[in-house]
Amino acid sequence: MSFNNPPFSTLSDLSGLKVTVMGLGLNGGGLSTARFFAAHGARVTVTDMKNEQDLVPSIEALADYPDIRFVLGRHETADFQNADTVIKNPGVKLEGNPYLSEARSIETDISVFLRFTSAPVLAVTGSKGKSSTVSALYWGMKELGLPVFLGGNITVSPLTFLEHTSEETPVILELSSWQLGDLKGRNLLKPKIAIITPIMSDHQNWYGTMERYVADKKLIYTDQDEKCHLLCNRDDEWGPVFARETRATVHWYSSKPLSPDVNGAWIDAEGNGVMRIGGSERQILGRDLAVSGPHMRQNLLNAAQAMVLWGCDAQETARALASFPGIEHRLEFFHEEQGVRYYNDSAATIPEAVAAALASFNRPVILLSGGTDKNLDFTALAAVAHTAKRILLLAGTGTDKLIPLLNARDIAFDGPFSSLPELVAHAKKIAESGDIVLFSPGATSFGMFKNEFDRGIRFRNAVFGL
Repeated sequence: MSFNNPPFSTLSDLSGLKVTVMGLGLNGGGLSTARFFAAHGARVTVTDMKNEQDLVPSIEALADYPDIRFVLGRHETADFQNADTVIKNPGVKLEGNPYLSEARSIETDISVFLRFTSAPVLAVTGSKGKSSTVSALYWGMKELGLPVFLGGNITVSPLTFLEHTSEETPVILELSSWQLGDLKGRNLLKPKIAIITPIMSDHQNWYGTMERYVADKKLIYTDQDEKCHLLCNRDDEWGPVFARETRATVHWYSSKPLSPDVNGAWIDAEGNGVMRIGGSERQILGRDLAVSGPHMRQNLLNAAQAMVLWGCDAQETARALASFPGIEHRLEFFHEEQGVRYYNDSAATIPEAVAAALASFNRPVILLSGGTDKNLDFTALAAVAHTAKRILLLAGTGTDKLIPLLNARDIAFDGPFSSLPELVAHAKKIAESGDIVLFSPGATSFGMFKNEFDRGIRFRNAVFGL
């Protein structure tokens, strides 16, 4: 098993290649990979442990490629042994996998993209704020007329736009720890600008320790040099660690002013984003933004700093980012009814994200939270739960861990409710004009939903009575 022996060096090499795509899924990655290789003449086998019924939308989307072979509801060892290369889904663990151990060559959609593209890369990783940061960065650069592309963990495979990239087209990649881990040892990722958003405990059911989790995050800067830029968090314990280790030029970000000898960006007392570089300070983000909450302001500050480092004008950057509307499932305001505003924050899959969401409002919040545990500590949520006007819980193993923490603090809650429609119906019953109804689970969606996006869609549907 090897990471650096791809059986191709040009796109024309893909014709006739035997390719096994491991993991079709419903979020676009496996689908885009299968379509990419089939379109270039490869002999594609798609295999997934989910059955055909679960994967109908993705299978139908590949109807234009009738030669694709599907092996669903199981994996077959021969499909890995006989393939020239296996394209692995990032959610599939490499370690101890009996099928991947039989593969001659293992790639991912990210590694294939990086092997073929000549585009300069701006990469973002971290625990929370990745998707908002890359989306704001993409929005801002598009607003200024740059020929930019966005892909990665944001559910858009970069293979969908590979052939439209060049040395003149910046590509923004959101990279999860899993996607970065899959790039280890390949020497493919050298971002011109890299951002590490705040680090929090996440995916401990996968990694076991914070050290292993953070080790994968560090891969974003492993191959950077002094001509590259790395944005580090001045406000958490990991930022200084990254800054010591990297060879890139370090720029800080913080929620408070940086000392005069430090390059970076911060939010000033008026709520404006200020950036210092080479002793010169300039405003890069205005006070009035279309999105709410201090953590969203921080995400936009990171995007603004990256844009200025790319070469964008500071004033134009501030203007472009002021109109950024936010993104789906992340503190998404989508409905107002009888004076009650409804927010979908389904992408909040860790307790710390719920705490940040609660801090985003200066109106009474009815918090809808809970779900499946992924070996996380719910103390961060319990510690701020008293700031909510009312708490409604959705049933799940994570909720089972949260309830004793609420009881210990004498914090009342309603539920747990066994379904989203029940949860929403109760929220509508008790909400009053001026309230915020915030769906911010702080847990995963296993069991009850396909993923956090399906969960967010079903929450919105429940609010609309669909």
